[in-house]
Amino acid sequence: MQEFQYCVPTKIIFGPGAEEQSGRAALEEGAKRVLALYGGGSAVRSGLVGRVQASLENAGIHVSVKGGVQPNPDISFAAETVSQYRNTSIQLVLAIGGGSVADTAKAVAIGLAGAEGEIESVFQKGRRPQGALPVGAVVTIAASGSEASPTAVLSDTETHEKLLCTDSRIVPRFAILNPELTYTTPPLQTACGVVDILMHTLERYLASQGRNETTDALAEGLLRTVLRYGCICLECPDNYEARSEILWCGSLSHNGLTGLGRECAFPLHALSHELTAAYGLPHGMSLAILWPAWARAVEETLAARFARLGRSVFGTAEADAAADARRCIASLTAYFSALALPASLSQSPAGLVPDQDLRRFAANCTRGGGILAGPGSLDFEAVLEIYRAANTGLSSACGPF
Repeated sequence: MQEFQYCVPTKIIFGPGAEEQSGRAALEEGAKRVLALYGGGSAVRSGLVGRVQASLENAGIHVSVKGGVQPNPDISFAAETVSQYRNTSIQLVLAIGGGSVADTAKAVAIGLAGAEGEIESVFQKGRRPQGALPVGAVVTIAASGSEASPTAVLSDTETHEKLLCTDSRIVPRFAILNPELTYTTPPLQTACGVVDILMHTLERYLASQGRNETTDALAEGLLRTVLRYGCICLECPDNYEARSEILWCGSLSHNGLTGLGRECAFPLHALSHELTAAYGLPHGMSLAILWPAWARAVEETLAARFARLGRSVFGTAEADAAADARRCIASLTAYFSALALPASLSQSPAGLVPDQDLRRFAANCTRGGGILAGPGSLDFEAVLEIYRAANTGLSSACGPF
Protein backbone atom coordinates (compact mmCIF):
# COMPACT_ATOMS: atom_id res chain seq x y z
CA MET A 1 0.00 0.00 0.00
CA GLN A 2 1.25 3.48 -0.86
CA GLU A 3 1.76 6.30 1.62
CA PHE A 4 -1.08 8.68 2.45
CA GLN A 5 -2.38 11.13 5.03
CA TYR A 6 -6.08 11.24 5.76
CA CYS A 7 -8.26 13.59 7.77
CA VAL A 8 -11.99 14.21 7.36
CA PRO A 9 -13.07 16.90 9.81
CA THR A 10 -16.71 16.99 8.69
CA LYS A 11 -19.23 15.90 11.32
CA ILE A 12 -22.03 14.01 9.57
CA ILE A 13 -25.54 14.31 11.01
CA PHE A 14 -27.60 11.75 9.11
CA GLY A 15 -31.25 10.72 9.23
CA PRO A 16 -34.86 11.89 9.07
CA GLY A 17 -35.37 15.37 10.49
CA ALA A 18 -31.63 15.94 10.76
CA GLU A 19 -32.05 19.57 9.69
CA GLU A 20 -33.62 20.25 13.08
CA GLN A 21 -30.12 19.93 14.54
CA SER A 22 -28.74 22.87 12.53
CA GLY A 23 -28.75 25.19 15.53
CA ARG A 24 -26.89 22.81 17.81
CA ALA A 25 -24.33 22.04 15.09
CA ALA A 26 -23.65 25.75 14.52
CA LEU A 27 -23.37 26.41 18.26
CA GLU A 28 -20.77 23.65 18.57
CA GLU A 29 -18.67 25.66 16.13
CA GLY A 30 -18.99 28.72 18.35
CA ALA A 31 -21.15 30.60 15.84
CA LYS A 32 -23.63 33.22 17.05
CA ARG A 33 -24.15 34.91 13.69
CA VAL A 34 -24.83 32.72 10.64
CA LEU A 35 -25.29 33.51 6.97
CA ALA A 36 -27.55 30.89 5.36
CA LEU A 37 -27.41 30.59 1.56
CA TYR A 38 -29.83 28.70 -0.66
CA GLY A 39 -30.70 28.41 -4.34
CA GLY A 40 -34.22 28.60 -5.75
CA GLY A 41 -37.61 29.15 -4.20
CA SER A 42 -38.32 25.44 -3.69
CA ALA A 43 -36.18 25.46 -0.55
CA VAL A 44 -38.48 28.14 0.86
CA ARG A 45 -41.76 26.66 -0.40
CA SER A 46 -40.92 23.25 1.06
CA GLY A 47 -40.42 24.84 4.46
CA LEU A 48 -36.79 23.71 4.68
CA VAL A 49 -35.30 27.20 4.94
CA GLY A 50 -37.85 28.06 7.60
CA ARG A 51 -37.09 24.93 9.62
CA VAL A 52 -33.35 25.54 9.49
CA GLN A 53 -33.77 29.20 10.38
CA ALA A 54 -36.01 28.29 13.32
CA SER A 55 -33.49 25.75 14.58
CA LEU A 56 -30.73 28.36 14.46
CA GLU A 57 -32.80 31.07 16.11
CA ASN A 58 -34.02 28.71 18.83
CA ALA A 59 -30.35 28.14 19.64
CA GLY A 60 -29.90 31.88 20.13
CA ILE A 61 -28.19 32.46 16.79
CA HIS A 62 -28.75 35.54 14.65
CA VAL A 63 -29.50 34.41 11.08
CA SER A 64 -29.16 36.25 7.77
CA VAL A 65 -30.71 34.44 4.78
CA LYS A 66 -29.87 34.96 1.11
CA GLY A 67 -31.18 33.00 -1.86
CA GLY A 68 -30.45 33.06 -5.56
CA VAL A 69 -27.51 30.68 -5.99
CA GLN A 70 -27.70 29.27 -9.53
CA PRO A 71 -26.52 25.92 -10.91
CA ASN A 72 -22.89 26.25 -12.04
CA PRO A 73 -22.65 29.22 -9.62
CA ASP A 74 -21.06 32.41 -10.84
CA ILE A 75 -18.17 34.08 -9.06
CA SER A 76 -19.94 37.44 -9.27
CA PHE A 77 -22.74 36.21 -6.98
CA ALA A 78 -20.22 35.09 -4.36
CA ALA A 79 -18.34 38.40 -4.58
CA GLU A 80 -21.58 40.36 -4.32
CA THR A 81 -22.58 38.37 -1.24
CA VAL A 82 -19.25 39.07 0.43
CA SER A 83 -19.66 42.80 -0.18
CA GLN A 84 -23.19 42.68 1.23
CA TYR A 85 -22.25 40.91 4.46
CA ARG A 86 -18.64 41.99 5.03
CA ASN A 87 -19.43 44.21 8.00
CA THR A 88 -22.06 42.05 9.70
CA SER A 89 -19.75 39.90 11.88
CA ILE A 90 -20.81 36.61 10.27
CA GLN A 91 -19.13 33.68 12.02
CA LEU A 92 -20.33 30.71 9.93
CA VAL A 93 -21.69 30.27 6.40
CA LEU A 94 -24.38 27.62 6.04
CA ALA A 95 -25.31 26.12 2.67
CA ILE A 96 -28.88 24.87 2.25
CA GLY A 97 -28.97 22.97 -1.04
CA GLY A 98 -26.68 21.00 -3.32
CA GLY A 99 -23.13 21.35 -4.56
CA SER A 100 -23.63 24.75 -6.17
CA VAL A 101 -24.80 26.25 -2.89
CA ALA A 102 -22.04 24.51 -0.92
CA ASP A 103 -19.35 25.74 -3.30
CA THR A 104 -20.74 29.27 -3.13
CA ALA A 105 -20.77 29.09 0.67
CA LYS A 106 -17.11 28.06 0.65
CA ALA A 107 -16.21 30.97 -1.60
CA VAL A 108 -18.15 33.41 0.59
CA ALA A 109 -16.40 31.99 3.66
CA ILE A 110 -13.06 32.71 1.99
CA GLY A 111 -14.13 36.20 1.01
CA LEU A 112 -15.45 37.17 4.43
CA ALA A 113 -12.24 36.00 6.11
CA GLY A 114 -9.96 37.91 3.74
CA ALA A 115 -9.37 41.40 2.45
CA GLU A 116 -11.31 43.14 -0.31
CA GLY A 117 -11.02 41.19 -3.56
CA GLU A 118 -10.05 37.94 -1.83
CA ILE A 119 -12.43 35.78 -3.87
CA GLU A 120 -11.04 37.09 -7.15
CA SER A 121 -7.49 36.61 -5.90
CA VAL A 122 -8.11 33.00 -4.92
CA PHE A 123 -10.34 31.78 -7.76
CA GLN A 124 -9.09 33.86 -10.68
CA LYS A 125 -5.41 34.19 -9.79
CA GLY A 126 -4.93 30.88 -8.03
CA ARG A 127 -3.57 32.28 -4.77
CA ARG A 128 -3.95 30.46 -1.47
CA PRO A 129 -6.76 31.81 0.72
CA GLN A 130 -5.79 33.97 3.67
CA GLY A 131 -8.32 31.98 5.67
CA ALA A 132 -11.96 30.96 5.72
CA LEU A 133 -14.92 31.15 8.06
CA PRO A 134 -16.39 27.81 9.16
CA VAL A 135 -18.82 26.29 6.68
CA GLY A 136 -21.79 23.99 7.29
CA ALA A 137 -24.18 22.30 4.87
CA VAL A 138 -27.76 21.06 4.83
CA VAL A 139 -27.75 18.80 1.78
CA THR A 140 -30.77 18.50 -0.53
CA ILE A 141 -29.33 16.50 -3.44
CA ALA A 142 -26.99 13.51 -3.68
CA ALA A 143 -24.37 14.54 -6.19
CA SER A 144 -21.22 16.59 -5.73
CA GLY A 145 -20.13 15.50 -2.26
CA SER A 146 -19.03 19.10 -1.71
CA GLU A 147 -20.36 18.85 1.85
CA ALA A 148 -17.30 16.77 2.80
CA SER A 149 -14.64 17.92 0.32
CA PRO A 150 -11.95 20.65 0.32
CA THR A 151 -12.86 21.89 -3.17
CA ALA A 152 -15.08 24.66 -4.48
CA VAL A 153 -15.85 25.24 -8.17
CA LEU A 154 -17.25 28.51 -9.50
CA SER A 155 -18.01 29.71 -13.01
CA ASP A 156 -17.08 32.98 -14.67
CA THR A 157 -19.91 33.70 -17.08
CA GLU A 158 -17.93 36.48 -18.76
CA THR A 159 -14.94 34.34 -19.71
CA HIS A 160 -16.76 30.95 -19.74
CA GLU A 161 -14.17 29.50 -17.38
CA LYS A 162 -14.40 27.11 -14.45
CA LEU A 163 -12.50 28.40 -11.42
CA LEU A 164 -11.31 26.01 -8.71
CA CYS A 165 -10.01 26.32 -5.18
CA THR A 166 -8.88 23.37 -3.07
CA ASP A 167 -7.93 24.09 0.52
CA SER A 168 -8.38 22.12 3.73
CA ARG A 169 -9.84 25.17 5.48
CA ILE A 170 -13.00 25.10 3.36
CA VAL A 171 -13.95 21.54 4.23
CA PRO A 172 -17.36 21.95 5.93
CA ARG A 173 -17.31 21.50 9.71
CA PHE A 174 -20.64 19.69 9.63
CA ALA A 175 -23.00 18.27 7.04
CA ILE A 176 -26.66 17.52 7.67
CA LEU A 177 -27.97 14.67 5.51
CA ASN A 178 -31.68 13.88 5.61
CA PRO A 179 -32.50 11.51 2.72
CA GLU A 180 -36.12 12.67 2.79
CA LEU A 181 -34.98 16.11 1.59
CA THR A 182 -33.87 14.49 -1.69
CA TYR A 183 -37.27 12.94 -2.53
CA THR A 184 -38.31 15.90 -4.68
CA THR A 185 -35.08 16.05 -6.68
CA PRO A 186 -36.19 16.07 -10.36
CA PRO A 187 -35.32 12.94 -12.38
CA LEU A 188 -32.67 14.69 -14.49
CA GLN A 189 -30.88 16.07 -11.45
CA THR A 190 -31.12 12.69 -9.73
CA ALA A 191 -29.54 10.98 -12.74
CA CYS A 192 -26.81 13.61 -13.06
CA GLY A 193 -26.08 13.29 -9.36
CA VAL A 194 -25.65 9.54 -9.67
CA VAL A 195 -23.16 10.05 -12.50
CA ASP A 196 -21.23 12.64 -10.49
CA ILE A 197 -20.91 10.22 -7.56
CA LEU A 198 -19.76 7.41 -9.84
CA MET A 199 -17.16 9.59 -11.53
CA HIS A 200 -15.77 11.01 -8.29
CA THR A 201 -15.05 7.41 -7.35
CA LEU A 202 -13.97 6.14 -10.77
CA GLU A 203 -11.48 8.92 -11.46
CA ARG A 204 -9.74 8.02 -8.22
CA TYR A 205 -10.01 4.28 -8.87
CA LEU A 206 -8.55 4.59 -12.37
CA ALA A 207 -5.79 7.05 -11.41
CA SER A 208 -3.14 4.43 -10.76
CA GLN A 209 -2.44 0.77 -11.28
CA GLY A 210 -0.51 0.51 -8.01
CA ARG A 211 -1.85 -1.98 -5.46
CA ASN A 212 -3.97 -0.58 -2.65
CA GLU A 213 -6.40 -3.40 -1.97
CA THR A 214 -8.41 -1.83 0.85
CA THR A 215 -8.98 1.39 -1.08
CA ASP A 216 -9.96 -0.59 -4.18
CA ALA A 217 -12.45 -2.68 -2.20
CA LEU A 218 -14.04 0.44 -0.67
CA ALA A 219 -14.38 2.04 -4.10
CA GLU A 220 -15.80 -1.10 -5.69
CA GLY A 221 -18.36 -1.51 -2.92
CA LEU A 222 -19.45 2.10 -3.29
CA LEU A 223 -19.76 1.75 -7.06
CA ARG A 224 -21.88 -1.39 -6.77
CA THR A 225 -24.17 0.38 -4.29
CA VAL A 226 -24.65 3.44 -6.49
CA LEU A 227 -25.28 1.36 -9.59
CA ARG A 228 -27.87 -0.71 -7.72
CA TYR A 229 -29.78 2.14 -6.13
CA GLY A 230 -29.42 4.86 -8.78
CA CYS A 231 -32.18 3.53 -11.01
CA ILE A 232 -34.39 2.78 -7.99
CA CYS A 233 -34.25 6.47 -7.07
CA LEU A 234 -35.65 7.28 -10.51
CA GLU A 235 -38.34 4.57 -10.40
CA CYS A 236 -39.38 5.24 -6.78
CA PRO A 237 -38.34 8.80 -5.81
CA ASP A 238 -39.54 8.43 -2.21
CA ASN A 239 -37.77 5.11 -1.55
CA TYR A 240 -35.94 5.96 1.68
CA GLU A 241 -33.48 3.08 1.45
CA ALA A 242 -32.38 4.01 -2.06
CA ARG A 243 -32.17 7.72 -1.34
CA SER A 244 -30.22 7.17 1.86
CA GLU A 245 -27.66 4.90 0.20
CA ILE A 246 -27.09 7.32 -2.68
CA LEU A 247 -26.85 10.33 -0.36
CA TRP A 248 -24.25 8.68 1.87
CA CYS A 249 -22.29 7.43 -1.15
CA GLY A 250 -22.22 11.00 -2.46
CA SER A 251 -20.37 12.18 0.63
CA LEU A 252 -18.02 9.19 0.71
CA SER A 253 -17.19 9.52 -2.98
CA HIS A 254 -15.57 12.94 -2.60
CA ASN A 255 -14.06 13.00 0.88
CA GLY A 256 -10.85 11.30 -0.30
CA LEU A 257 -11.58 7.87 1.14
CA THR A 258 -11.87 6.07 -2.20
CA GLY A 259 -8.57 7.44 -3.50
CA LEU A 260 -6.16 6.97 -0.59
CA GLY A 261 -2.61 6.35 -1.74
CA ARG A 262 -3.15 7.67 -5.25
CA GLU A 263 -2.42 10.93 -7.00
CA CYS A 264 -5.64 11.87 -8.75
CA ALA A 265 -5.73 14.39 -11.59
CA PHE A 266 -9.45 14.09 -12.57
CA PRO A 267 -8.96 14.41 -16.36
CA LEU A 268 -12.60 13.60 -17.14
CA HIS A 269 -13.69 16.40 -14.82
CA ALA A 270 -11.34 18.78 -16.61
CA LEU A 271 -12.93 17.86 -19.94
CA SER A 272 -16.39 18.27 -18.44
CA HIS A 273 -15.71 21.69 -16.93
CA GLU A 274 -15.19 23.12 -20.41
CA LEU A 275 -18.69 22.02 -21.41
CA THR A 276 -20.43 23.16 -18.25
CA ALA A 277 -18.71 26.54 -18.41
CA ALA A 278 -19.58 27.08 -22.07
CA TYR A 279 -23.13 25.73 -22.17
CA GLY A 280 -24.31 25.46 -18.58
CA LEU A 281 -24.84 21.71 -18.94
CA PRO A 282 -25.37 19.79 -15.71
CA HIS A 283 -22.01 18.43 -14.62
CA GLY A 284 -23.20 14.84 -14.45
CA MET A 285 -24.68 15.05 -17.93
CA SER A 286 -21.43 16.23 -19.48
CA LEU A 287 -19.50 13.50 -17.63
CA ALA A 288 -21.84 10.84 -19.00
CA ILE A 289 -21.51 12.22 -22.54
CA LEU A 290 -17.70 12.26 -22.35
CA TRP A 291 -17.22 8.90 -20.63
CA PRO A 292 -17.31 6.53 -23.65
CA ALA A 293 -14.85 8.56 -25.73
CA TRP A 294 -12.47 9.23 -22.83
CA ALA A 295 -12.55 5.61 -21.67
CA ARG A 296 -11.71 4.35 -25.14
CA ALA A 297 -8.87 6.85 -25.42
CA VAL A 298 -7.21 5.44 -22.28
CA GLU A 299 -8.47 1.87 -22.60
CA GLU A 300 -5.10 0.39 -23.55
CA THR A 301 -3.22 2.25 -20.83
CA LEU A 302 -5.74 1.29 -18.15
CA ALA A 303 -6.70 -2.13 -19.47
CA ALA A 304 -5.88 -3.93 -16.22
CA ARG A 305 -7.86 -1.44 -14.11
CA PHE A 306 -10.86 -1.52 -16.45
CA ALA A 307 -10.75 -5.32 -16.41
CA ARG A 308 -10.73 -5.46 -12.61
CA LEU A 309 -13.55 -2.92 -12.48
CA GLY A 310 -15.57 -4.97 -14.95
CA ARG A 311 -15.12 -8.20 -13.05
CA SER A 312 -15.68 -6.84 -9.54
CA VAL A 313 -18.46 -4.34 -10.27
CA PHE A 314 -20.17 -5.42 -13.49
CA GLY A 315 -19.57 -9.15 -13.21
CA THR A 316 -17.88 -9.48 -16.58
CA ALA A 317 -16.25 -12.80 -17.41
CA GLU A 318 -14.72 -12.47 -20.85
CA ALA A 319 -11.87 -14.44 -22.39
CA ASP A 320 -9.12 -11.99 -21.43
CA ALA A 321 -8.41 -8.66 -19.72
CA ALA A 322 -8.83 -6.64 -22.91
CA ALA A 323 -12.29 -8.10 -23.51
CA ASP A 324 -13.25 -7.48 -19.88
CA ALA A 325 -12.09 -3.87 -20.20
CA ARG A 326 -14.21 -3.31 -23.32
CA ARG A 327 -17.25 -4.87 -21.68
CA CYS A 328 -16.74 -2.72 -18.59
CA ILE A 329 -16.72 0.48 -20.64
CA ALA A 330 -19.77 -0.65 -22.59
CA SER A 331 -21.65 -1.63 -19.42
CA LEU A 332 -21.23 1.78 -17.80
CA THR A 333 -22.18 3.48 -21.07
CA ALA A 334 -25.35 1.39 -21.13
CA TYR A 335 -26.09 2.34 -17.53
CA PHE A 336 -25.97 6.03 -18.40
CA SER A 337 -28.47 5.34 -21.16
CA ALA A 338 -30.69 3.58 -18.61
CA LEU A 339 -30.62 6.84 -16.60
CA ALA A 340 -32.09 8.53 -19.71
CA LEU A 341 -29.08 10.80 -20.19
CA PRO A 342 -28.05 11.99 -23.68
CA ALA A 343 -25.32 10.00 -25.38
CA SER A 344 -23.81 12.97 -27.21
CA LEU A 345 -23.59 16.74 -27.17
CA SER A 346 -25.79 16.82 -30.26
CA GLN A 347 -28.56 15.19 -28.20
CA SER A 348 -28.03 17.54 -25.23
CA PRO A 349 -29.23 21.14 -24.71
CA ALA A 350 -25.87 22.30 -26.12
CA GLY A 351 -26.63 20.82 -29.54
CA LEU A 352 -23.97 20.03 -32.12
CA VAL A 353 -20.90 22.09 -31.17
CA PRO A 354 -18.77 23.83 -33.86
CA ASP A 355 -15.35 22.28 -34.31
CA GLN A 356 -13.63 25.57 -33.53
CA ASP A 357 -15.17 25.45 -30.05
CA LEU A 358 -14.01 21.86 -29.58
CA ARG A 359 -10.51 22.97 -30.51
CA ARG A 360 -10.65 25.72 -27.92
CA PHE A 361 -11.75 23.27 -25.25
CA ALA A 362 -8.94 20.88 -26.16
CA ALA A 363 -6.39 23.70 -26.02
CA ASN A 364 -7.66 24.77 -22.59
CA CYS A 365 -7.44 21.22 -21.23
CA THR A 366 -3.89 20.75 -22.50
CA ARG A 367 -2.71 24.23 -21.50
CA GLY A 368 -2.28 25.31 -25.10
CA GLY A 369 -0.94 22.09 -26.55
CA GLY A 370 0.65 20.15 -23.71
CA ILE A 371 -0.66 17.04 -22.02
CA LEU A 372 -3.95 16.54 -20.17
CA ALA A 373 -3.01 15.57 -16.63
CA GLY A 374 -3.99 12.04 -15.72
CA PRO A 375 -3.60 8.53 -17.14
CA GLY A 376 -3.02 8.08 -20.82
CA SER A 377 -0.78 11.10 -21.61
CA LEU A 378 -3.43 12.60 -23.85
CA ASP A 379 -2.14 15.39 -26.06
CA PHE A 380 -4.11 18.08 -27.89
CA GLU A 381 -5.06 15.85 -30.83
CA ALA A 382 -6.19 13.01 -28.56
CA VAL A 383 -8.29 15.36 -26.44
CA LEU A 384 -9.78 16.93 -29.56
CA GLU A 385 -10.82 13.48 -30.79
CA ILE A 386 -12.53 12.81 -27.45
CA TYR A 387 -14.55 16.00 -27.84
CA ARG A 388 -15.38 15.20 -31.46
CA ALA A 389 -16.57 11.72 -30.55
CA ALA A 390 -18.65 13.12 -27.68
CA ASN A 391 -20.10 15.74 -30.02
CA THR A 392 -21.76 13.26 -32.34
CA GLY A 393 -21.78 10.16 -30.15
CA LEU A 394 -20.03 6.82 -30.42
CA SER A 395 -21.73 3.80 -31.90
CA SER A 396 -21.23 1.15 -29.25
CA ALA A 397 -22.27 -2.44 -28.88
CA CYS A 398 -23.31 -1.91 -25.30
CA GLY A 399 -24.76 -4.90 -23.60
CA PRO A 400 -27.57 -4.41 -21.10
CA PHE A 401 -26.55 -3.35 -17.62
